[in-house]
Formats: sequence, C-alpha cells, structure tokens
Amino acid sequence: MSQQGPILVVSTARRPSFAAALDVAKLFPVVEAEWADAVRAVEQMQPAAVLAATSDVDPTTLAALAAPIAAHQPYLPLIAVDPQGTLPENAIPFFQSQNSQELGDSSRLVARLRAALRVRSLHATVMRRLVPATRIALSDIDTFRDATVLLVGRGGAYPTLSVSLGEQTGVVGALSIEAAAKHLNTRDIDGIVLSEGFSPRVVDAFLTVLAEDARFRHLPVVVTSGDLLPAYELPNLEILLGEPAQMVATALPLIRQHAFEAHLSRTLRSIDAEGLIDARTGLLTPSAFERDFASAVYQTQQRGGGLSVARFAFDPAHPRAQFDGARIISRLMRQMDFGAVCDDGSVVVAFAETDLKTAHTIARRLSSVMRHTSHGKRDTRAEPTVTVATLDSKDSAKALLARLGEEAHRAAS
Repeated sequence: MSQQGPILVVSTARRPSFAAALDVAKLFPVVEAEWADAVRAVEQMQPAAVLAATSDVDPTTLAALAAPIAAHQPYLPLIAVDPQGTLPENAIPFFQSQNSQELGDSSRLVARLRAALRVRSLHATVMRRLVPATRIALSDIDTFRDATVLLVGRGGAYPTLSVSLGEQTGVVGALSIEAAAKHLNTRDIDGIVLSEGFSPRVVDAFLTVLAEDARFRHLPVVVTSGDLLPAYELPNLEILLGEPAQMVATALPLIRQHAFEAHLSRTLRSIDAEGLIDARTGLLTPSAFERDFASAVYQTQQRGGGLSVARFAFDPAHPRAQFDGARIISRLMRQMDFGAVCDDGSVVVAFAETDLKTAHTIARRLSSVMRHTSHGKRDTRAEPTVTVATLDSKDSAKALLARLGEEAHRAAS
C-alpha cells in the first residue's frame, strides 16, 4: 500500500514511546511536532496520517487539531493515543496497555494505522474515478442514519448498552454467539459490541473466528470485559470499561470510519456500474430499475416463465429504517433479482423467473431479517408492510407496478 506522505507524530516535548513502533514497521518518513505547531505541520507537510499522544492533552486542544484534519481530501486518519474525555468524530482511539511489551501494543498500533490507511487509499481511488468530481467526506456519515452495530450479550449491562447505542446508531441485538454469527452473515455490520454474559473461552473463540475471516477482520470490535488480552489480529479491537454512554462515545469514531469505508465501497461499485447503482443502498437507481423492469416484463411475455414484484413499505417517519431495509435487501436478494428505492421511501424488488408463492416466501424471509433491527430511543423496528404481485399475460410494466401500488394501498388500509 502506498503511504502517500509522511506520518506525523504529535506530542509534548519528548518523543512518545509508541513512535518506535513506526520505526520497527518501517513506516517512514516519520515527522515529529509539538502540540503548539501541530496544525501548521499538518498544513505544510500534508501527511498521510497523524498519530497524537493525547494522555496529557485536554479535549479542546485535540478538537482544534481534529477540525482542519477533517477537512482534508482524501481522508486523513487521526489516531488519538490514550485519549481523555470525548473524542472528535474523526479521531480514532487507541489505548495502550499497561504492559505494552507483553500485549504487543506496537503491532496493534501499526495494524490500526494500516487499517486507517486502507480507507484513505480507497477514498483516493473513489476521488480519482468520480466524474464529475464530487466531495465525499467522513463528515457526511451520520452514524444514526448510516451505521449498524451488532450488540452481543445477555448480562445486566445489555439493556443500558442497547439504549446508549440506539441513540447513536442502528442496533442489531444478539443474545448468543450463534445468533451473532447469523447476523454477520446476513447483514452489513459496521461494528460489534461484545457485552458480558459469556465465558472467556467463548469470547476467545468468537474473536479468533472474526480475525480469521477477511470479511470481518477490520470491523471495530469493542469488548466490555477487563479479563481479556487484546492479542488478536483485529486492528480495530478495543477493550473499554466504564459507563455505557462513555464506551459508546469512544467507539463511535471507529464505527463511523467503517461506515465511511462501506460507503466508499458502494460508491466504487456505482462507478463500475456507470452510475446505475445507488451508492447509499447498493440497489439500482430508479431510472435504471424502470428500464430493466420494462425489459424483464417484455422478455417474460415473449419467452414465458414467471415474474413477480414485491413492495416493502416502511414508516415514513423513520427514514433510517427505510435505508437499513434497502441495504438488507441489496445484500440478501438473489443475483437474478433487482430493486430500487422509490420516491416515497419504499423498496420495490423484481423477482425473475418466480411465481407468486415463491415470491411471498422470499419477501417474508427478507422482512424477517429487518425485524431484528431497532432504531432510536423508542426501539422503533424496521418492520415493513409487504405486498406482492405477479405478472399476468396482459400486463405491461407500468400496469404491474400500478397494481402492486393498489394492493399496497389496500394492505395499508
């Protein structure tokens, strides 16, 4: 991976101990600056990443450095080592262990830095290929709207963590490791919070599986237990203790970074599809859907076979649930199917070579996955109203969609 600039280390007068990890990993050049000169150093040196020793720095000073860093394009990672207090939304936390040699803090820090640089490289690729040039920034990511966190646990802290997370992100709850594994395989997850209620052996096995699977290796993972050593190949693993609200606030920058990376990946797929895919949901754009649907109706009537269509209507008062449902559908629908988000926030999906009974079965399965997601303080769930229609011999594409709308209206009534 190209570093594309120096690594800037910001600290007080003496060189921080973690800077030696950069030398060992041969990440150079490494430039050092004191806090008084940090903002100017960022402007002059155009670094690829900034590592800041924040154990003796107040949140205001850190925020003053984070603000100009947030404006940089492409994404400029800011890693706050041993932060105190609330973090800016673009400051990635890293907590050193008391015995850093035993627990491999150096390799953990380098791994976290490399993971952040991956996001920077992806952002640079998207910027290079996006025509016309459009600004995409980490600040565009609203965790409540764009991120989903998997909360795993069954202890006394679980309800409080669920509320704290639900105020900031979408939440998928799992009371067992088996349920968590199922959600990971069927959903787009931007972070995992592993609460109490499991033995150290079970936690160790779960984290080992995550580290061995390339799909999940870079997920932010927060463990709320103090009897675990962070000796896993998970670059964004943190063990956080304290009040649930503070743990969630500390984890949010990692979650936001992953949601940003996922958004960039969808944008790249949209570019590859020449703009026919909606970068936010992964589904087709409305115009692309109309074209493909008209073609599918014509071909089905000419060659025979089945074609069904389903409409998933969400509560318009909760747009977060609408987009979460759209992403679930985008991930789980069959390769032969295609869908789009309509102007009213509903999602319409065409099921190729599918009769009405099979379409009902597929729609129920998709809907059941959405049912396990909660949003906000009142535990509002993404349970859509689902209507299904199938193509008749005399239907046109417009007539079939109109009939689907009529059936949806009757279902709502």
